[in-house]
Amino acid sequence: MTGTAAVRARGVRKHFGDVVALDGVDLDVAAGQVHGLLGPNGAGKTTLLGLLLGLTAADAGTLELLGRPVRRGSAVPDEVAGFVDGPGLYPQLTARQNLAAVADLRGHSRAGVVAALEEVGLADVADDRVRGFSLGMRQRLGLASALLLRPQVLVLDEPANGLDPAGARQVQSVLAALAAGGAAVVVSSHRMDDVTALCEEVTVLAAGRPVFSGPIEKLAAESGELEHRLRTSDTDAARRVAVAAPGVRVLRGDPARRPDAGALVVRASTAALEGLVARLVQAGVAVREVAPVVAPLEAAFLALTEGQHDGPLVGAAGGRGTGESR
Repeated sequence: MTGTAAVRARGVRKHFGDVVALDGVDLDVAAGQVHGLLGPNGAGKTTLLGLLLGLTAADAGTLELLGRPVRRGSAVPDEVAGFVDGPGLYPQLTARQNLAAVADLRGHSRAGVVAALEEVGLADVADDRVRGFSLGMRQRLGLASALLLRPQVLVLDEPANGLDPAGARQVQSVLAALAAGGAAVVVSSHRMDDVTALCEEVTVLAAGRPVFSGPIEKLAAESGELEHRLRTSDTDAARRVAVAAPGVRVLRGDPARRPDAGALVVRASTAALEGLVARLVQAGVAVREVAPVVAPLEAAFLALTEGQHDGPLVGAAGGRGTGESR
């Protein structure tokens, strides 16, 4: 990690009745870094973000922002902004008025309102009422309200939710620029494209427990065996070779059952796959394409979170965080 730790959690536990929402979570995010929280619905991502923003209290463990302890009900430092469960906005007010309210509540000048709206691509709807905004526009306005405070720590729950690809890229660019300026950014997501584009390091949660934490490149290496699609000059011959190849499992390969008769799908490690390709070439079967069915990052994520219930998030910390207008 670069710089000093701006966000730190140690041994964090949180229960909601008999439900364990978080169990022994550690987290370190350096200044100038974008850190991703990954996990299926119900994994505890939003609960952890709510704890960081002081919206609820941990049952055990410690949390710190910028070297200061986080406690429920304590004032959020001026250098911290963010939201969980979506930004809280005044629907009857315009986008401009919502940001002006944030500036007033947090003791900041209104001078940066226009610039913040421009930064997230909402300048042309600055005087439109928020009640007519789409989900993606509300997400961008929530980000603008956080940017207005020029935070040193930014905590965001699914910031690309509801955005089209162009909007998602714009948000990614804004967050990357904020980190380049020295801020620590923590974002939750279940979208691999967002994580790949943004994050240097990630923490994967499953049923409230951390199952991986580290560089995103290392996460990709956790995928182990992957499914690959092979297109060859002779699918029947390729299947016979694959069945006999060590470390290779043929998952689908019956041309009579598949609409794509030219494809063979196998599960194998990288080394076993390379061996299969060599055997195919030796057998006179031309290999036209070898491609993963599931990208390595997604495969690793699925393997690490296998069996996690994918239902509604348990123990969400509520919809109001700092950097919002209420």
